[in-house]
Amino acid sequence: MGTVIDYGQFCTVARGAEVLCDRWTPLVLRELLCGSTHFNEIRRGVPRMSPSLLAKRLRTLEEFGVVRRTERGRATSYELTAAGEELRPVVLALGHWGARWIGSRLSPNHLDAGFLMWDIRRFARVAEFPRDRRVVVHFRLPDAADREREWWLVVEDGVADLCRDDPGHDLDVVVHSSLRALTEVWTGDRTPEQVLLTREVRLDGAPGDVRSVWAWLGTSGFAPTRAAALRAAAPT
Repeated sequence: MGTVIDYGQFCTVARGAEVLCDRWTPLVLRELLCGSTHFNEIRRGVPRMSPSLLAKRLRTLEEFGVVRRTERGRATSYELTAAGEELRPVVLALGHWGARWIGSRLSPNHLDAGFLMWDIRRFARVAEFPRDRRVVVHFRLPDAADREREWWLVVEDGVADLCRDDPGHDLDVVVHSSLRALTEVWTGDRTPEQVLLTREVRLDGAPGDVRSVWAWLGTSGFAPTRAAALRAAAPT
């Protein structure tokens, strides 16, 4: 078995922490709980984690019976075992606790366009999009890193796809935004109305699509908790 933390205690809090509290492990679990099953899918959710370290963490989780690896021909997939699925409320509780008591408090190091767009793609409210046509939302993030300043979210036939290169379709809505502003809307730290009022975000497109875009995109699963915490802390 690979090297893990050893607290030298029989307490099951210590024993559980030995498995779950290595750096990156909770985020790997988050990706698996969100439905990622292939190595590259998991990596898209932890883009700053090296492939070798991700492989090591997956092996450790497999050795402890949290993850099951399946090989079909040359394809390898990962899925949570019953023990891994039982961690869902633990990971969700950690996320909601962070949203309630810590919030984003984003430093420049926390702003990651690739992860933000991947999160938007997988949690987009596909059922809210028009069903009779393809919808393309083009994101322009001028302050993001090179190669991460333009993204295309394409929703068609109930499936959301994220492109880093222009797919060549007509655009329905163009979202011009700073990376920070869009991230803060996604996490619940600010509302769409706030960032539109300050002109940190601008929307171009047909009026009906522009009005609908926030309902289409939704927010992070932890955003309602963050928004409720901010309302509770606001002066009356």
